[in-house]
Amino acid sequence: MGKAINNQYHKKLVIGLFGFGVVGEGLYKALQQTSSLNATIKKVCIKHASKKRNAPEELFTTDKNVLLNDYEINVIVEVINESEPAFEIVSKALLNGKHVVSASKKMIAEHLPQLLKLQKQTGKSFLCEAAACASIPVIRNLEEYYDNDLLQSIKAIVNGSTNFILTKMFEDKLNFNDALLLAQQLGFAESNPSLDVEGYDAVNKWTVLLAHAYGIVEHPDNIVFNGIQNIQLSDAVVAQEKHFEIKLIAQAKKLLNGKIAAFVLPQFIKQDEPLSFVKNEYNGVVIESSFADKQFFYGKGAGSFPTASAVLSDIGALRYNYRYEYKKLYHHIVPELNNDFFIKTYISFDDWKYIPKEKFEWIEEWHADEERKYLIGVLPFNEIKNKIWWKENNTSLILSPEPIIEDVEIRRLKKKSLELAGI
Repeated sequence: MGKAINNQYHKKLVIGLFGFGVVGEGLYKALQQTSSLNATIKKVCIKHASKKRNAPEELFTTDKNVLLNDYEINVIVEVINESEPAFEIVSKALLNGKHVVSASKKMIAEHLPQLLKLQKQTGKSFLCEAAACASIPVIRNLEEYYDNDLLQSIKAIVNGSTNFILTKMFEDKLNFNDALLLAQQLGFAESNPSLDVEGYDAVNKWTVLLAHAYGIVEHPDNIVFNGIQNIQLSDAVVAQEKHFEIKLIAQAKKLLNGKIAAFVLPQFIKQDEPLSFVKNEYNGVVIESSFADKQFFYGKGAGSFPTASAVLSDIGALRYNYRYEYKKLYHHIVPELNNDFFIKTYISFDDWKYIPKEKFEWIEEWHADEERKYLIGVLPFNEIKNKIWWKENNTSLILSPEPIIEDVEIRRLKKKSLELAGI
């Protein structure tokens, strides 16, 4: 038995790599330093043949079929930016009997049902640790360590670009545009940064993590999300006065009825909470379970080698034919996403006429300065899910530190307020 296991660990992995940008080149360099992995890149498919690259010219091709139809290549690694071409590559690779490692969170989020079906149909592994939180091994931990019945909540900073911008707004007192420009200059944000700053990248990653945390397979369009594009320097000032940080937080929590509340929104974080210490381009994940209480994962969420390290880990796992079992999806009762709860929010704005005050259950605090106004109040979550007024007219919505309020708590708080009023 020991010999068989030993041979399995020395299984030769021959890789066909799609993409030679920041992550692809990082993987190429990392593999040169990990000879014990017994893995080599045979061919790299790239889009533009004329571009100068730091690797032998004969390694490259622009013909995807050279990789997909090569019977010696038993692993396809896909790290390209375009969602539909990536899905086409992954699909054909699995159908051609090859294991696949991918870092394309948008592709996975938009095609997860098809990918699950393909993995079942082909019996091949589809691994994607690099698609969420880069260097943090959160997917493998959710798959192997946390039982669905015991997982109470997961909160995470999953986008390094927005976290860098918020750090600079807080620590260097930069306004949003100056912080974004600095992020672009340092390579943490793209020249077109909308995917990061408007929350699209974060919700795609969150879709992937929800499947591994709770077995919930949902299209990102059905998850409430926003980015940090409307956050003002004045919001950061208010946060600091209240001893909070502002972070873009992806959150899922099991409610009293067993259903799951899930969203990606800016949030106030108490300064003694683990996620408040996650600065610049770093990511962080806090997982809370019934018996283990809270556990905190921290690491770089972007960059060449941090992302390549996750791809490398997946490649290493293929030596013993590791694959995601999706136990929470296939072997548990999958909880439903639920929007029937209340959310405590801070909202800053320029003009009261854009704020539907009648939609609030109650308003706890308000400040009506001439230039920038804000209030803190409780809204039905469906008001956020079904309306967009909170994204328009220079309005900034930031959740409170413990934002989710369930119906039973609403009734208790209303009863208390009536008793205090002598009614």
